[in-house]
Amino acid sequence: MTFNLATILREARNAAPDKPLCHTQHATLTYEQVDAASGQVAAGLLALGLERGDRVAVQLPNLPEFLFCYFGILKAGLIMVPLNPLLKAREIAYHLEDSGATVLVTFAPLAKEAVEATQAADEVAVYVVDPPGSPELPTGALDGTLPFADLVAAASTAEAALDDIAPTNADDTAVVLYTSGTTGRPKGAELTHFQLYMNCTVSGDLFGVQPDDVILAVLPLFHVFGLSSVLNVVVRHGGTMALVPRFEIGPVLETMTRHRCTVFSGVPTMFFALLHADTAQHDLSALRVGCSGGAAIPGEVIRAFEEKFPGVVILEGYGLSESASTTTFNISAEQRKVGSIGKPVWGVETRVVDDHDRPLPPGPEHVGEIVIRGHNMMKGYWNNPEATAETVRDGWFHTGDLGYADQDGYYFIVDRKKDMVIRGGFNVYPREVEEVLYTHPAIAEAAVIGRADERLGEEVVAYVSLKAGAQADEDDVITYCRERLAAYKYPREVRFLSTLPIGPTGKILKKELRAAAMR
Repeated sequence: MTFNLATILREARNAAPDKPLCHTQHATLTYEQVDAASGQVAAGLLALGLERGDRVAVQLPNLPEFLFCYFGILKAGLIMVPLNPLLKAREIAYHLEDSGATVLVTFAPLAKEAVEATQAADEVAVYVVDPPGSPELPTGALDGTLPFADLVAAASTAEAALDDIAPTNADDTAVVLYTSGTTGRPKGAELTHFQLYMNCTVSGDLFGVQPDDVILAVLPLFHVFGLSSVLNVVVRHGGTMALVPRFEIGPVLETMTRHRCTVFSGVPTMFFALLHADTAQHDLSALRVGCSGGAAIPGEVIRAFEEKFPGVVILEGYGLSESASTTTFNISAEQRKVGSIGKPVWGVETRVVDDHDRPLPPGPEHVGEIVIRGHNMMKGYWNNPEATAETVRDGWFHTGDLGYADQDGYYFIVDRKKDMVIRGGFNVYPREVEEVLYTHPAIAEAAVIGRADERLGEEVVAYVSLKAGAQADEDDVITYCRERLAAYKYPREVRFLSTLPIGPTGKILKKELRAAAMR
C-alpha cells in the first residue's frame, strides 16, 4: 500500500490554504506557505543526490524550519532523524554514525558542536539555520557549514517538481526517533508512515481537536510527544499551533493569551509551573483541555490546576518513543480516573505480565510489567536486532514500566522497573511516595529515589523544592510522610533543592539525583 505521511499537510493545505498553521513570535505561516517551503526543502535534498530511504538529521528547537525540514524530508521519501538541540559533539557524532545520516540541519548557536561532531564523520553536509530575525548566515562563516538558504536554493536545480510527494510504502520508515538512553546508549526506534498517521488520527480524536483549535507547541518537536501528539495532530486535523522554542513561563503565558490557545499539551513540570505562576495579567479563558504525559502527574496537581483554571480538564495519557506516542488515554472528565493513565486507545492492546510474561489478573495487588501491541508499535530498533528481540517478544513490546489494571480496564503506572526501590526486601514505588509529598502544603516539586544502604539494600530518599515563601524542614516532611505511608515506605532522608533538575522535555532527571545521592 502506497502512503506518505506528508499527505496530511497536503490535504490540510488543499482544504484551507490560507489558514494559519503556526504562529511564532515573529510571523504567522499558512498551510500554503509551509507546504511550499517544505517542497523546496524536499527538492533541495534530492538535488544533493539523496535517494529514497537515506537519513537526514535535524537538530533544531521549535522553529518553522523544523516543520519545513520534517515535511520536506518525508515528501522526498527520506527518513527524518530528529536530534535534541542540547546534544554535545560526542553525542551528535554517535547519532550520525548510528543512523548513517549524510545531512545535518542545525541551529546557528549549536553549529560549533555540530562541526566538531562531523569532523570524524564521512561526508556529512551541515546546513545552519540562523536565529529568528537575524540576517542569513554567510557561506563560510563557520568552516564546514552552509547556510540553510543554500539548501532551499538548490531546489531550483532539482529534477523533482516542488509539488511532488514520493510514493512511499505505508510501512516504510518515516522517522528514526532515538530514545533518551537512560538505560544505555540511545536506540533509534523506527516509526513508519502508517504508524505515525494512525497515532495522530486517533490521538486527535481522543480530545476532540477541531479546526478552530489553537494548540500550544512548547513540547520539543524532536521528542515523540511534541512530534506525534502535537505537530502531527495539528496538521492531521487542520488546526493551528503556537510555536514556543522552549518552556519559559513568561513567553508561554504571553503566547497563550495572544493566540487564545485552547489546548495545552505538556509534561507535569509544565503544569506545576503554570499552577504556581502569577497569571492575573493573562487571559487563559480560551483554554479547555490540558493533555499530560511523559511522566506521572500527581492527583493533587490535577485538582489544584482545575480549581485555579475553571473550565479546564487535565487528561492524562501514556506512551513511548517506540509506540509513536499515545498508547493509553483518559478520554474525558466524565470517564477519567485521576491517577490512571486511562484505557488503551483504539486499535491498541495492553497487558500486565509477570517476570515469565504470563498475564496477571486485575487489581493493585497484581503489579507487573506493562506490555503493548497494535498499529502504533515501531518496526524495531534501527540496526539493532538484538535490542529489538529483547524488548519485543511474541509480538508484545515490553515497556519496562510497572503497573496494574483495575476491574474497569483502566491502567495505573506504579513506576519504572529501574526506579523501584527495594528496601529491606519490600518493594517501594517512588510514585506512591511522591503523591503524598505533593499533598504537603509547602512542597512544590518532589522526586523519590533509592540510595544504596549496607543494611537494607536501599534506602528511600526524597528530593523536594518548596513553594515560594513556604518553610519546611526534614523532620517535618518525614513526619508528614510517616503519618500517611507504611513504615517501610516513608523517606528517611529529605534533601532540599531550589529546583529539581529537569531534562529538555521537562521530565525530572532522577539519574542526576541518584548520582547526587551517592556523593
